[in-house]
Amino acid sequence: MMFAVTAVAIMVIMALALIRAFMGPSVYDRILAVNMFGTKTVLFIAVLGFFAGRPDFLDIAMVYALINFIGVIAVLKFVERIAEEESADVDGKEN
Repeated sequence: MMFAVTAVAIMVIMALALIRAFMGPSVYDRILAVNMFGTKTVLFIAVLGFFAGRPDFLDIAMVYALINFIGVIAVLKFVERIAEEESADVDGKEN
């Protein structure tokens, strides 16, 4: 029973994060929502491992957390580079 309540609560939060990811309004809101979704996925895997009595799921959760963190940093660097190139193009066209 306790697992069901915990799983439903985490799934509701994950659904809200997906809604924010699709609605935006800015690219940074979307990236933050995807990061939140990944964090809640890590939490869900950890809770699943705890209630199933499988401590090896914590290792999977930690690897997923690391991949999520590195992925978000990479996407943020990519968006930052694109924003810099667009501002350089705008500055170059004004002269």
